[in-house]
Amino acid sequence: MSGEPQADCLFCKIVAGEIPATVVRKTERTLAFRDIHPQAPTHILVIPHVHYPNAAALAAAEPLIAAELLTEAAAVAADEGIDAYRLIFNTGAGAGQTIFHAHVHVLGGKPLREGMV
Repeated sequence: MSGEPQADCLFCKIVAGEIPATVVRKTERTLAFRDIHPQAPTHILVIPHVHYPNAAALAAAEPLIAAELLTEAAAVAADEGIDAYRLIFNTGAGAGQTIFHAHVHVLGGKPLREGMV
């Protein structure tokens, strides 16, 4: 069921503390941690604690939490000292989504070229 933790979801396991991650920020509803395969000097994922397969499903079911992901992404960028950054939501395998738990990538720390991740 959407919204509930999924036993086979990597990000649900990170939220539950079953799998370690380099956490940079945590709120009651979100968790931000460093990507293990960074595409930029700063590459942080911000995820909701609740499980939805993608950003569209999260926004439809939990619009306040979807909005909080954006607020937290901006806070992560500020905490990291980057004022120019890219936010990416991949939705579906064809768009490059590999973990089917809604999340936003925060990329920055260097000039980002067009077409990059």
